[in-house]
Amino acid sequence: MGTSSTTILRSPDEKVDHLRSLPFYAVHLGALLTPFILGLSWEGVAIALGFYFLRMVGVTLGYHRYFSHRAFKTSRAFQFVLAVLATSSSQKGVLWWAAHHRHHHRFSDRADDLHSPRKGFWWSHVGWFLCDKYQATQEEGIRDFARYPELRWLDRNWGVVVVAFAALLFALGGWVWLLWGFFVSTTLLWHGTFVINSLAHVFGRRRYGTSDDSRNSFLLAVLTCGEGWHNNHHHYQSSSNQGFYWWEWDPTYYLLKLLAAAGVVWDLRKPPERVLTEGRRSPLPVPAAALEPNSG
Repeated sequence: MGTSSTTILRSPDEKVDHLRSLPFYAVHLGALLTPFILGLSWEGVAIALGFYFLRMVGVTLGYHRYFSHRAFKTSRAFQFVLAVLATSSSQKGVLWWAAHHRHHHRFSDRADDLHSPRKGFWWSHVGWFLCDKYQATQEEGIRDFARYPELRWLDRNWGVVVVAFAALLFALGGWVWLLWGFFVSTTLLWHGTFVINSLAHVFGRRRYGTSDDSRNSFLLAVLTCGEGWHNNHHHYQSSSNQGFYWWEWDPTYYLLKLLAAAGVVWDLRKPPERVLTEGRRSPLPVPAAALEPNSG
């Protein structure tokens, strides 16, 4: 379980906006109906999982490691490609996502944290994402990327990318690709991403004494292409690899290494030896009494 059972009460304005959330619910309904409409098939499952992992990489490599933490460098052109791929995940705009994630790190598992599990499982998993209070982009927290007009446009018009992605799937594969590749895949992708907020601060093992409840989980790393090493990440946030050791599965980092070899990205940031040495000395869960401020 987490390092602390302290409950944080949500403020009165932290409520789900159900009317604004109707498209979110509609995609879930479409996903649930897909096996009944088309029948359950290996082809459909393969399509859903293929577009799940393709766009998960867009989220992990783009939204998270690049735009939120600047864990590597790339060209302006590939920066835009990453933003478009990540935006197809239907998790709102690139500036919105990165700014809110930076806010989470500043206040992790404290009262101002947007989605701490201490505010409740469902709130941390999805409630905050559907809350009207958090619809606006926190531009003050993402000024480094907000200076690019193409990213500002993409952030304001993220829905255009999502609709275009769904239309492309329909054009390529008809109803099978649309329903399995968009509705089912997007629903899985939402919850595959959201489990890092709701479960990676509750289940797993702690290697580093961070001031929050972050934990490492191999299962979550598999589901999220390497994001499950969450305690590692909260301890040293700017690293391009979240699996700090060779046995920690991190396919997002493996892809970054390939892109670096091709010259598409460069200056991949990694944890210094002192961080790795500290981790080797404390492989067991850290008691709550030993918690220290975040580093990285």
